[in-house]
Amino acid sequence: MSAKSEPININIDELLLHAKAIARDAGHAIMEVYSTDFSVEQKHDSSPLTLADSRSHEIISERLSLIPGCSLPLLSEEGKDIPYTERKNWEYFWLVDPLDGTKEFIKRNGQFTVNIALIHRDRPVLGVIYVPVSRILYYSADKMGAYREEQEVSLKLPLRTPRKHFTLVGSRSHATHEQEEFIEKMRKKHGEADFISAGSSLKFCLVAEGKADIYPRFGPTMEWDTAAGQAIIEQAGGSVSEIKSGIPLVYNKTNLMNPFFFASMPSQQKA
Repeated sequence: MSAKSEPININIDELLLHAKAIARDAGHAIMEVYSTDFSVEQKHDSSPLTLADSRSHEIISERLSLIPGCSLPLLSEEGKDIPYTERKNWEYFWLVDPLDGTKEFIKRNGQFTVNIALIHRDRPVLGVIYVPVSRILYYSADKMGAYREEQEVSLKLPLRTPRKHFTLVGSRSHATHEQEEFIEKMRKKHGEADFISAGSSLKFCLVAEGKADIYPRFGPTMEWDTAAGQAIIEQAGGSVSEIKSGIPLVYNKTNLMNPFFFASMPSQQKA
């Protein structure tokens, strides 16, 4: 359904409650597959696909479509072929990665997430990232701030945990030569720098928490990989910006691939 076909009544607080519950339910379905001897298929681009991806996507797409009075378009990898001539008319839409970090899921290292974001025109205004293994949920919405929720206790982000050194976080499965060069540059600039390796959207969460100062991304990502993380970091007081221009990442582009970017928070390092 096009977002212009009828008036849209957006209650972002209510949508956040729905998105959080849906992310948890999708995470539960993922964990049911995680505990089995699951098979792995190859998508057309040779990236892996599991039953967990499919089940999570089914739950999220169905449940989001059933939110009373607010049926919005949904964009994910499964719907990436929706023509821009249709997408460009969307005022609000859901941008979803039902299983971010499939490679980490296959390796059984626990570093995979469920990502749900709400986009208003070209920017994320709501973000939910759920970590099924730890049952930790990160969430944000415009003018609300960003939070980390564990066992029904929510803490506002950033947590401002003191650190001795400037800290970077980077990809566990997609390290690049440019990333290594940037890490070395930061070590020279700051005298010493620590590096954390993490999978999926956990990198955004570590930055938003204050456990890392910056996440430099010099490899390919798609809009559904970054939207929820950007919403959370921005509401925590940080930014997710194109490396070349310094402007925030924008969404619902003709080409859904992101440029290289920095996700960062004001430095919390302590001497």
